[in-house]
Amino acid sequence: MPRLKEASVRRDWLDTIIRGDCITALEQLPAASVDVVFADPPYNLQLEGPLTRPDQSAVDAVDDDWDKFASFAAYDAFTRAWLLACRRVLKPNGTLWVIGSYHNIFRVGAVLQDLGFWILNDVVWRKTNPMPNFRGRRFQNAHETMIWASRDPDAKGYTFNYDALKAGNDDLQVRSDWLFPICTGGERLKDGEGRKAHPTQKPEALLHRILTASSRPGDVILDPFFGTGTTGAVARRLGRHFVGIEREPAYIAAAEARIEAVVAAPDSTVAPTSGKRNEPRVPFGSLVESGLITPGVILTDSRARHEAEVRADGSLRAGDHVGSIHRVGALVQGLPACNGWTFWHVPTEDRLLPIDELRRVARNEMAAAGA
Repeated sequence: MPRLKEASVRRDWLDTIIRGDCITALEQLPAASVDVVFADPPYNLQLEGPLTRPDQSAVDAVDDDWDKFASFAAYDAFTRAWLLACRRVLKPNGTLWVIGSYHNIFRVGAVLQDLGFWILNDVVWRKTNPMPNFRGRRFQNAHETMIWASRDPDAKGYTFNYDALKAGNDDLQVRSDWLFPICTGGERLKDGEGRKAHPTQKPEALLHRILTASSRPGDVILDPFFGTGTTGAVARRLGRHFVGIEREPAYIAAAEARIEAVVAAPDSTVAPTSGKRNEPRVPFGSLVESGLITPGVILTDSRARHEAEVRADGSLRAGDHVGSIHRVGALVQGLPACNGWTFWHVPTEDRLLPIDELRRVARNEMAAAGA
């Protein structure tokens, strides 16, 4: 079970819930120790009174003290403080997600930019089952907005598992509008009297996509407004570490029980799918240098219509044509371009072997050498 600790943080802070004020606790975490921050800060809804349905029944809205601020200036000061604290603990190539409604997300976004974060995307969470607008004087609030940002404008090495997302989306790019239901049914945590344990509990499906998109197994995920532990539950299931900060004992108790019940997915299933763009570059010349292909070998296409001789410097010769595997492949076919890796084959005892298979051998050797 996650270990409840007071705001005094020791070295064993991974996979724990820290009880205390988020800014104070963040100041005690090690610098540059976190890979991803997911923040669901107070929305500062500024409710003027209780909400009721047309039948005058009460709406279980967000009216807790933690969501109340004296002014917009006070909220902005709070936002600046927790974002600065998160920026300090975020690794140089780490990223931050923050979610909010129209009440606060634009103010948060402005502070993010003022502090030097670089906005990568804004993502709209479209709710399939949003709460109705009972007063009928505005559009139904059917979405929330998330901002995804890197720590610095020049951060290049942040994690984005593009190929994994695309593979899970039927080979289509994942868009910046996400359709999920709000948290209901068995997933919604309830207190002993059957009421919502937390008014703004986020669906696990939303955090699942965030973490599979922007983190890797073993990464550290920080949630400075932990609530009932959605971030921790999903992180544990996906083989990530988490650290949560929460000041409300009732929320912490609910989060502890929830995370303890999580069954982690098998290690073999949580590593993100990797596409060719993430594989190390292997030039054709390196196959010659390593002896996987010998100078003088004759390459052909799959139907043995064209031939080219491998030269010691990694180029090919086909008649008067000399150049790279791509250029010579294009010239012998009279085409403007050619993927030489799939066009050229090397003869073996029983078949013609695409040279791309030798490139994969070279990549595997590189991976083994770096292990």
